[in-house]
Amino acid sequence: MGLHPLLCARREPRAQSGLDKLVGYAIKYYDDFVKPQKRYRAPSDKERAALADLAGKLRAFGAERDAEKVQFEVYEVGKRHGFEPLRDWFKALYEVLFGQTAGPRFGSFAVLFGCAETAALIERALKGEFVPDA
Repeated sequence: MGLHPLLCARREPRAQSGLDKLVGYAIKYYDDFVKPQKRYRAPSDKERAALADLAGKLRAFGAERDAEKVQFEVYEVGKRHGFEPLRDWFKALYEVLFGQTAGPRFGSFAVLFGCAETAALIERALKGEFVPDA
């Protein structure tokens, strides 16, 4: 995963060396403490259908920047696919896409990462790219 192009465009040359050092520390922390705890799983058939639906909705959003609008659609997809309680839908998103049981507010993540990029992430998960020996 990379930084959204809007974030990259804001980097000023004089701040790059300090920022590069901080990013290096963040990557080391991630590699040492976060990555070993991740446990990706394959989606169930119900989750697979909902994830495919969400990927389509995110692609249709294009360059949407309104996180609340995207979050609303994430909720709607979960409801449409019968997730009850709706918390189960979000847990599935986090486990399948991020390898953890909780995560960021999904609409905000999609807007920051990019709706098309988030759709591509979902499509990779649906292909089994994050699950070992899938």
